[in-house]
Amino acid sequence: MMAQRRVLITGAGSGLGLALAQRYAKAGDRVACVDLDAARAELARAALPGSGHLAIAANVASDDAMEQVHERIAGEWGGIDVLVNNAGIATGGAMVETTMAEWRNVLEINLLGVVRGCRLFLPGMIAAGRGQVINTASFAGLAGAPSIMSYGVSKAAVVALSEQLRVELHDKGIRVSVLCPAFFRTNLLESWQGNPRLKSFADKMMETSPDTLDSVSDAVFAAVERGEFLVLPTKREPMRWRLKRWFPNLYFNQVLKLVKARSAGH
Repeated sequence: MMAQRRVLITGAGSGLGLALAQRYAKAGDRVACVDLDAARAELARAALPGSGHLAIAANVASDDAMEQVHERIAGEWGGIDVLVNNAGIATGGAMVETTMAEWRNVLEINLLGVVRGCRLFLPGMIAAGRGQVINTASFAGLAGAPSIMSYGVSKAAVVALSEQLRVELHDKGIRVSVLCPAFFRTNLLESWQGNPRLKSFADKMMETSPDTLDSVSDAVFAAVERGEFLVLPTKREPMRWRLKRWFPNLYFNQVLKLVKARSAGH
């Protein structure tokens, strides 16, 4: 029987974060549910099977708030074994539509939120000689798609961070995974900032996705338990990723076709 792990998940109050919290709890692990909303964090914790779980309200965009999370975990658990940097927001718009405030906000949450989690919790894992870091990016971070400029760049940065971190931690007993799902039905768009027309397009993509929250979270949990690095848990993306890597010009032309089709639909 595997020893009970201590798992911390940011953005655990809803969506993929909540689904992963449930899967770790079902596996017998203790889960710290961190969410911006205190009520959602508590509801998530209360719904988990097993005991010893925590609910913590914190903004991953705040140095002080995340340091307080670290202090509480150190005091109550003495550290963690699995860190899931999952909290994020959605933004959309072409470069010329973006504002500097949007860029700062999305990078503060989607990228620097991951950085804060890693900086605070990795020293304990390195000292213990074991652990796992799971960063939620998005297929938007690989796709090179237009009109999700600040979001795509923030998620591409999470992929790059994870690649570099994987090498740094390779001989320290710590595994790294990065999650790159495409659209599936979650409440991510509640945090949408940017062009409302693009929000309605993203909403349509979610509604027509062949993937569900359960199918994605099942695929993610199985893949990270196997120790896979790049996790593409939505059905269409593995082939799209291969197409981009092996036939980049063909992929680029496919993206252009999708853009034209979308424009014609408006």
